[in-house]
Amino acid sequence: MKQSAGSRRHLPSSPFNRPAQADPPVELFDVGDRVSHDQFGLGRVLAVEGDNDAVLIDFSGQQGRILSPYSKLTKL
Repeated sequence: MKQSAGSRRHLPSSPFNRPAQADPPVELFDVGDRVSHDQFGLGRVLAVEGDNDAVLIDFSGQQGRILSPYSKLTKL
């Protein structure tokens, strides 16, 4: 005897039924904002390139260019 495919139950807790989670919004920075970076520490935004595609930051005399998305950079 064969069972038809239509008689299978679909569990609501199946990982395949979950909707995709949306990415968190990209944080926007302005010139003069104080920021903290996981590797470089505290800094201040010197310039914003393009439509927040990259930011130039002064980390205590050392300048760094951080590209979007800013996963390790937080605004203070």
